[in-house]
Amino acid sequence: MSGSNEIAFDRVALTGTPGTGKTTVADAVGQRLDIDVHHLNDLIREEGLHEGEDEQRGSLVADLDAIDEYLGDWSGLVDSHLAHHLDADAAIVLRCHPDELEERLREREEPEAKIAENVESEALDIVLSEAVRTYGEANVYEIDTSDRPVEAVVDDVVAVLRGEREPSAGTVDFTGAL
Repeated sequence: MSGSNEIAFDRVALTGTPGTGKTTVADAVGQRLDIDVHHLNDLIREEGLHEGEDEQRGSLVADLDAIDEYLGDWSGLVDSHLAHHLDADAAIVLRCHPDELEERLREREEPEAKIAENVESEALDIVLSEAVRTYGEANVYEIDTSDRPVEAVVDDVVAVLRGEREPSAGTVDFTGAL
């Protein structure tokens, strides 16, 4: 990780409900700071780091032990809705208002059942609460991507990585969207 001298954390999980902008933001952050970015969902598919397919969801079931072994002593940024299940120094949870999230997932032509599940998950803070349970509130940074340009979100993530932003778990509330 060549840009590590300006980074406050060696290993960061960039997580959030599918559709919140993780991959787009991770790529932009990686380029801006010249740090390694590991797209976990691609690795799961390409390297066979799964236990087969969940037929009901139409997705692969991640093998977290195989992922840990594959990544080894990684550094940089791992992006995935599962990233907060990995050993990292901090978690950045991207959030998106459920109405906007639903639009984003429809544009990606996701199945209706998957859209409904992810919209509900976002409204109920599922990924955020899992990240807080894993890392503790002092190591979780919540960033709202709703109706914001990618560069503004990237600026927020960079501020976290440089240690210029305080932990912020619980600052975004979409429960009113239920």
